[in-house]
Amino acid sequence: MTEQAPASSRINKKPLFSILSRLSLLMVAILLLAVVVSTLMLHVLPDQLWLATGLSLAIILPLGLGILRSQLQAMIRLFHTLAGTVISYQDNDFSIGVHWPLQDELGELVEAHNALGDVLRKQRLNLVQRELLLDTMVQNTPVAMMLVADHGPIVFANIAARQLLNQGRKLEGFSFNDILTQVSSSLLEAIQRGGDGLFTVAARDAEEEEEVYHLARRNFSLNGRHHELFLLRHLTVELRRQEVQTWKKVIRVISHELNNSLAPIASLANSAAVLVSRGQTERLPSILHTIEERTRHLESFIDGYARFAKLPTPRLEHTHWHSFIAGLKSQVIFTVVDSLPEEAVNLDRAQMEHALLNLLKNAHESSSRADDVSLSIRVLQGMTRIEVMDRGSGMTDTVMSNALIPFYSTKRSGTGLGLALVREIIEAHGGRISLQNREGGGLTVSLFLPLI
Repeated sequence: MTEQAPASSRINKKPLFSILSRLSLLMVAILLLAVVVSTLMLHVLPDQLWLATGLSLAIILPLGLGILRSQLQAMIRLFHTLAGTVISYQDNDFSIGVHWPLQDELGELVEAHNALGDVLRKQRLNLVQRELLLDTMVQNTPVAMMLVADHGPIVFANIAARQLLNQGRKLEGFSFNDILTQVSSSLLEAIQRGGDGLFTVAARDAEEEEEVYHLARRNFSLNGRHHELFLLRHLTVELRRQEVQTWKKVIRVISHELNNSLAPIASLANSAAVLVSRGQTERLPSILHTIEERTRHLESFIDGYARFAKLPTPRLEHTHWHSFIAGLKSQVIFTVVDSLPEEAVNLDRAQMEHALLNLLKNAHESSSRADDVSLSIRVLQGMTRIEVMDRGSGMTDTVMSNALIPFYSTKRSGTGLGLALVREIIEAHGGRISLQNREGGGLTVSLFLPLI
């Protein structure tokens, strides 16, 4: 007999009554009963042996089969119950237990089955709790997360992704390409380029600032199907906070540089005055030369910061790319990818030359080989796209998120003005700048200029 009962822990013990011993005793009892019935029938019908034997079998066989069937039916019901609990386990329902009243081999099987159910139930409970915790963390993270299957349907999107891409509405089930038709052009370009990188979203009105985002993407296989995970991190607030820290650093650097120059100048000027008062003028030329060197160094240092802070308005002039690139090639080594546009462009030639020279020199300093430094200029969708590419070490996420901040530098002797000045020049031309690591190593700096 079987019934539902709470699952119990398995107890390793020897069965009190084995199935084989019970069946053996039952067969012995049936044989003894057959002998007794046959003896009685022979007393009743002493001269009719075959008739007595036949009547004995007619009585014993149905009785024996009935007894065996009653024993086996309980086992069959147990097997059906065990099969039903396995189906429940497949449906993640581990609440059903099985009871067997006898302490035999089937009792051991039932106890092991119930113990397995206990283990699966605890594991399922732990898994559900972890899934709830993970889902809570993913849903409430400020990083917009979106999982796409084979560039087809969106499988998952957290709250930040829904707010950023679909005004807070559900994204799951929608086509990824359909959603891309609603996003900003800068985000669309960043996704189409592939890989990780920074991009900016223009402000809606003049009073707002542009928003800066970092796009990361990862490919993996899930349930035998290719998926791509998109991570969009809003960096504007973090960049503002970093800018405050950077300005504090700038003040310290400028103070340090001024003290390093002014203190020796003051000391040398005092020494010169003392020598003049004593009439010892033979050392004056050397002192004055040192003062001049320190003064020129200080002038150069301040001029670098002043040029960044007071970038003049671009003086646009009609410029052909062939002559412009020829001027760049006379100053730095690089390879031109594809053919140059035949259309002329309006730009401040001196400022744009300064910006591209900065980028090309950075590419050479990135541990890239000289012949791997390249430049590409294309006209796409009403924009001129300039790309400076190298095969160096690229940028980490931390460096990339801070690279465009003024005075941020990973070089010990760097001023941190190179990329920041490039950004100022491009934005003064009405364009924007984007950084992106290349597949296979290296960095791509993209400049987008309007066709004016």
